[in-house]
Amino acid sequence: MPTATLNGIRLNYDVTGTGPLVVLVMGSGSPGRVWRTYQVPALVKAGFRVATFDNRGIAPSDECADGITMADLVADTAALIEYLGGGPAHVVGTSMGARVVAELALSRPDLVGKAILLAATGRPDPVAQTLNRGEQALIDESVSLPPQYAAAIKAILNLSPHTLGDDERAQQWLDIFDYSSSAKPTAGVRAQLGMDRSRDRLADYGRIGRPCLVVGFADDRMVPPALCREVAAAIPGARFIEIDKCGHYGYLEQPDEVNRVLIEFLTAG
Repeated sequence: MPTATLNGIRLNYDVTGTGPLVVLVMGSGSPGRVWRTYQVPALVKAGFRVATFDNRGIAPSDECADGITMADLVADTAALIEYLGGGPAHVVGTSMGARVVAELALSRPDLVGKAILLAATGRPDPVAQTLNRGEQALIDESVSLPPQYAAAIKAILNLSPHTLGDDERAQQWLDIFDYSSSAKPTAGVRAQLGMDRSRDRLADYGRIGRPCLVVGFADDRMVPPALCREVAAAIPGARFIEIDKCGHYGYLEQPDEVNRVLIEFLTAG
């Protein structure tokens, strides 16, 4: 993947396909390549040019260990769109990435064609805030959970009971999480976790003027669909869709349905 110096940092990105530009914005702690398993091939096949990138905090993009703000992530996304030829581009984000997309649609509507927000929330949630503080404390206090235990907790938090009820699929996910849990969190991931998430942005979302789709995942424990509905209700004219049998990683658990919803919205007149 190439690296460009944008918005004052090195940003690692990749572009595939031809056609209208779609930029995919990943959630906290994860690299942009996660999109390439399912979403990138489907969008390229549908006739789009698709850009993925590693948010600041995720190497080989600059880790910015001294601190990261939402404004930084929004400016990075805007700079990438401009670098790739300018807007408007369709922009899709999940979790933290959904917040980036919403803020981009507010601050730089000229760069946004259509916006899709997966697992989106517009206000602080006590459970999510407490979990976030706990994750920061684990890193700050150099606490390493046993990988198998960490894998089980990650599965319970991010996957649907329908996935966990299938022994073969559950084991596949546990193996993935077990492997990834053995890696020590980086300073960049810690910086992402430390971002200020205390502001209620729902009233501000009322000023978004771009076509928006908000997607909730029915079994999402991290961002329950009710919070996604709040976001959709706050954005004028936004549509809301809830996808069954998936949790916070719905774009990986139910990729065919998620891809269908994305492509249908992006190609609609």
